[in-house]
Amino acid sequence: MQQDGPVVVITGAFGALGQCVARAFAARGARLALLDVSPQPPASIRGELGPAPLLFGGVDLSDTEATRRAMAATAMRFGGIDVLVNVAGGFRWETLEQGEPETWDQLYAMNLRTAVVCCKAALPAMLERGAGRIINIGAGAAAGRAAAGMGAYTASKAGVQRLTESLSEEVKDRGVTVNAILPGTIDTPRNRADMPEADVGRWVAPEAIADVILFLASDAARAVTGASIPVFGRG
Repeated sequence: MQQDGPVVVITGAFGALGQCVARAFAARGARLALLDVSPQPPASIRGELGPAPLLFGGVDLSDTEATRRAMAATAMRFGGIDVLVNVAGGFRWETLEQGEPETWDQLYAMNLRTAVVCCKAALPAMLERGAGRIINIGAGAAAGRAAAGMGAYTASKAGVQRLTESLSEEVKDRGVTVNAILPGTIDTPRNRADMPEADVGRWVAPEAIADVILFLASDAARAVTGASIPVFGRG
């Protein structure tokens, strides 16, 4: 790909997985717009992402107008949006007995509402061109029976999977594909710190997830839509 490569928007781009996905697309010549609620990108990605990526820090991705402005600015700068990767999200383990109903609202906002808002904000640019790729990050834990303390998280991530399926049906005749990745436990610094006794060799590397995302964003996956793809590593 040259410098006129695809325009890729990545939400939650300042986190460990988002950074990895951004590097993978940058290595293939993509033009990037990186969105995150954190105000500043980490130093680890500065200077690594090719020519002048757009950086949108401090964006509440659950806010319709703030997200719409960021997507519109991206489309104006680059002439459109080709790919949206919704990495933004969060996790909290909490039992219903010891927890609060507000946790369910928080995880809904972080995991499902952000995906809904970002998909809606990016769609006009894609539908105008009659082409686009949307890749959502769900969770492998949401595909089966929810464990204790995982109710709020898995409910919100199951919603991401249902969003993916429904939206894929909505736009499948208009040139836009919509798919989801269902990762197992991801090998990130935060997860290593939270689970110091775990066998991290069984976790899935962020780079492996990025590879699947690159495939779904490519022309090779033009016939794949509405899919939820487990990416578990050896977990």
